[in-house]
Amino acid sequence: MGNKPEYLSDDFRNLDPWRIFRIMAEFVEGFEILAQIANGVSVFGSARTPECDRYYQLAVEMGRELAKAGYTVITGGGPGIMEAANRGAKEAGGESIGLNIDLPYEQKPNPYIGKLLSFRYFFCRKVMFSKYSQALVAFPGGFGTLDELFEHLTLTQTKKIPSLPIVLIGSEYWRGMIAWIRDQVLSEYNYISPKDMSLFRIVDTPAEAMDVLKKWIPTAQASRDSARLSARGK
Repeated sequence: MGNKPEYLSDDFRNLDPWRIFRIMAEFVEGFEILAQIANGVSVFGSARTPECDRYYQLAVEMGRELAKAGYTVITGGGPGIMEAANRGAKEAGGESIGLNIDLPYEQKPNPYIGKLLSFRYFFCRKVMFSKYSQALVAFPGGFGTLDELFEHLTLTQTKKIPSLPIVLIGSEYWRGMIAWIRDQVLSEYNYISPKDMSLFRIVDTPAEAMDVLKKWIPTAQASRDSARLSARGK
């Protein structure tokens, strides 16, 4: 038989207990820094979106509008949509955070980040997004964007986290996926409930997204505050 893949080798697996310390360190650093922010809104989207793309320009505008409204922009810290949102926040004089992930390609920190945290583990990074965001704004993206989007939809659906606004920008991009969810996942197979279709909103402009956030965030924040008080009473 040929050589085992590295992740199945005995040496690699014997290191697993020691990885706990690195995982703990990522959580501790993330909690310490992000606990200081107020009104965080995470912006997701493709790292491959070029500056000339209209969604890049819309993400710059989104970051700018969030900053002007007093929100802290949180992104994955990389290029593309992430860079654009950090850039808009910086141009508006707002606070901007990047949660970068160590990857062999694509994911290099963009120059518009105010505070940078670097993660080796995706799951540690995703905890930071869900714990410290009052809302999520998703631009067109690939597997990474869809992973983050569906993770938050699942956590919200199952009430593992208090309800928070989830806004998708770009109806042209998202309409096929939404039609499949509605026609197949919901109507044909009954794998979700009709009320689950209200877990997110679809808009086309940052102005429309801001209207949704301004109406929804106070309710979402009240829900989170109630959950925190309930947890303290246990």
